[in-house]
Amino acid sequence: MSATTAAGSCDVPETPAEVWRALALLEPYCSVCDVSYVLGEDSGAPGVGTTFVCAPGRLDGAPAAGAPQGEIVEWEPPRVVATCLRLTPETWTTRIELAGTGDGGTRVTMTITHEPTGGSRVVRQLQRRALRRLVQRTVDAELAKVPAHVHRVGRSA
Repeated sequence: MSATTAAGSCDVPETPAEVWRALALLEPYCSVCDVSYVLGEDSGAPGVGTTFVCAPGRLDGAPAAGAPQGEIVEWEPPRVVATCLRLTPETWTTRIELAGTGDGGTRVTMTITHEPTGGSRVVRQLQRRALRRLVQRTVDAELAKVPAHVHRVGRSA
């Protein structure tokens, strides 16, 4: 299957440790994204292999059947986290890398890969250009939320 990847970066004034807390640690509900996360039953401290389910909105109970299944596939605190989210027709992998800037802030680099898990090769070829735009828009939208994520965690600290 042919994957589509896009990347982007943004700088924020907070330290890498503050940004790590905001972006890498799954909380039960994220108000910035309006998404709830339910960690797998065997989840202790997060790391490679930690599984989760994500569902839109705030959950009142268990996620619906068929909710997207995710897994942490790379975990190098406090620098890199990558997750893989499996939906029925596709898989999305998001990799976030943090690096200090010269002024004490953090450069956040996000790479998102979309990979279809089925369908016709011809249809995928026809959709390729639209998918490239979609994946890049997703990266841009997620990077635009970084300051709000950091602010939300800073308020609760």
